[in-house]
Amino acid sequence: MELCMRFPPLLWTGLFALVLEASPPEPFWGPLPMGTSARSERFSIPAEPQRSGDPKAGYDTLVNGSYVSCGVPGSIYRMAFGDAPPSRRLKGRRGHNAKLSYDVTSLKTPRGVEVVTANCLGCHATPTRDGVLIGLGNASLDLTEDFSTFATAAGLLAKNGAELAEWWRWSSRVRAVGPYTQPDTLGVNSADNLAAVLAAHRDPETLAWSETPLQPLPPREPVPADVPPWWLLRKKHGLFYTGIGRGDHARLMMSASMLCTDSVEEAERIDQEFDDVRAYLSTLRPPPYPLPIDRKLAAEGHDVFEAFCSECHGTYGAQESYPNLIIPLEEVGTDPLLWQATAREGLPLVEWFNRSFYGRTSRLVPGPGYVAPPLDGIWATAPYLHNGSVPTVEALLDSRKRPTYWLRPVSQGPLDPVSLGWKHQVLSHGKADEPDATLRKRLYDTSLPGYSNKGHIFGDELSDGQRRALIEYLKTL
Repeated sequence: MELCMRFPPLLWTGLFALVLEASPPEPFWGPLPMGTSARSERFSIPAEPQRSGDPKAGYDTLVNGSYVSCGVPGSIYRMAFGDAPPSRRLKGRRGHNAKLSYDVTSLKTPRGVEVVTANCLGCHATPTRDGVLIGLGNASLDLTEDFSTFATAAGLLAKNGAELAEWWRWSSRVRAVGPYTQPDTLGVNSADNLAAVLAAHRDPETLAWSETPLQPLPPREPVPADVPPWWLLRKKHGLFYTGIGRGDHARLMMSASMLCTDSVEEAERIDQEFDDVRAYLSTLRPPPYPLPIDRKLAAEGHDVFEAFCSECHGTYGAQESYPNLIIPLEEVGTDPLLWQATAREGLPLVEWFNRSFYGRTSRLVPGPGYVAPPLDGIWATAPYLHNGSVPTVEALLDSRKRPTYWLRPVSQGPLDPVSLGWKHQVLSHGKADEPDATLRKRLYDTSLPGYSNKGHIFGDELSDGQRRALIEYLKTL
């Protein structure tokens, strides 16, 4: 399946879905088994009860709902974009949403003004040759521009006082988060910083917005993260790369609406719909691998997987299992910056969340490392590791083949069936030596803090034949 297209800049001024993935050191780790060392032992995240819901209603909420209640006035949006092409529309959308791109939603505010705002699918869906694939994180987003200037200029197009008021409410948040959600590399997601900035501007008790920050802001340069696929949610006991999200998953997910949720009453309204959203997300499954598979070789790869990978990543098939293990940093060895973020500048976000409405049924519980994720649909989810630093599974399984500098494509794909991942261009120089600004933002430089492709060297001990067989097996998941 060849993945294509990228998002127009306006669609990202409203919302980047919450992806909290960081974890501080002692004493903020969750409870560990007796006799274990948090720095040297794996930790299994325990299961907790989840609310049931209606998947059909959840899909409707996801594509039509007003869980993000502020946005650019609709008249201004239409001047800029008009109707979306059919390839970017979704089934089941009503009213003006039927003609909008999948990643934005139209709604009426209490002032009676239609606004258009970004929705969860902006980060968690991807346009493909066969239509929009819900659940596949978009790894080709261009968030490298600060859209605060556009947000300010849009107010000049408001037709009346009501539109002006809605523009001000929306643009004030965009201007607040814009300087902190601007990575220098295409495809990097900056939702961690978004969450931290929004929390800093909100009273944890009332959720009221403050034009000035109420607590420390994060560093301006966001820590890089890749968006994990939604179809893994059904197996997870803790959300996000470090398993920091515990308790009520629906409450954790609906906190992504913090851009515009200005009162506990509004949060309660949104919360009533997100048990259905979680139920819908739990029905998602990865698309099947689209090319022929060598079944004999895949069977050999299954044996390799069971021997070398299943202890951390689980088993698949009729009797599937998943251990929900946090692997300590000392063992996995991947870039620590995302983990370290909460231990430093991100700690106020953890404290804010756990004191707020969101923390009543869910909580942030930092752990000692990164979660070994399920591998369902791994063929479709390049690039790999939590920061998207490795373009192919072959390089993930053989650290000698990981490029230090490489160009991310402006659209996802095309698929490399041999290496299993993205076809990509390897460079011999980093960002500092790239004169072309357009290429510079596509250049993934693993020498930079947070962007390292080190660690996860477990595949290095395999033979070339074992790796080939394992790759073939992974196509079947």
